Amino acid sequence: MIKTTETVTEKKVIKVAIVEDFKLTRVGLRCALNTNEDIDVVAEAEDAVIGLKMIEREQPDIVLMDLGLPVMNGVEATIKVKEMLPKTKVIALTSHDRGEEVIAALSSGASAYCLKDIDPDKLANVIRDVNEGACWIDPVVSQMALSSFPKIDNIGFLPGKNQNEGRVPLTEREYEVLKHLVTGKSNTEIAKELIVSVHTAKAHVCSILQKMCVNDRVQAAVKAVKEGLV
Repeated sequence: MIKTTETVTEKKVIKVAIVEDFKLTRVGLRCALNTNEDIDVVAEAEDAVIGLKMIEREQPDIVLMDLGLPVMNGVEATIKVKEMLPKTKVIALTSHDRGEEVIAALSSGASAYCLKDIDPDKLANVIRDVNEGACWIDPVVSQMALSSFPKIDNIGFLPGKNQNEGRVPLTEREYEVLKHLVTGKSNTEIAKELIVSVHTAKAHVCSILQKMCVNDRVQAAVKAVKEGLV
């Protein structure tokens, strides 16, 4: 028998750019991320004006974007990045605890929202997931968003009630899934919480996205908070 030589496919390195005005944070992020063989920090910038030029030049896969930047804030910069390079994913980094800033970030087109004190290994995993097309919201960020809205009577949204025009007719189980989705849980985590299969959890999420007329989990979370669904 003739043995065939196996072809080993090299894992694609994820190119990352960092836009952060605090030098120590930039250096810390670069050093931590570059310990991963599949992640390469290709550029850094201290403000969005320099950062946008750098991003256009390097065309990274992922941009880590500080929200509290001088001159041009991270929300504005994220919008410009998505206009310039639609395929480049943005991960918003924030140390802020103001709900209105979180909501602004949620509407900017970023794919993930992390607090700056996130564990480096967790951030690396978020980068990998986002690079594959996933969205992620830090549970603490979700709570910030929730706390920025007054609690309203959402009895009209409950299953079995008459649905007014424009309201989302979710089932009771879909409401449970939506609550977990808003707190940033993955399909696997939702499945564990509800004691169902991952396939079932994923099916519920897909149904929620369709009924809410949104494209991804982040948009669903934002809409749920804004409309008082959770």
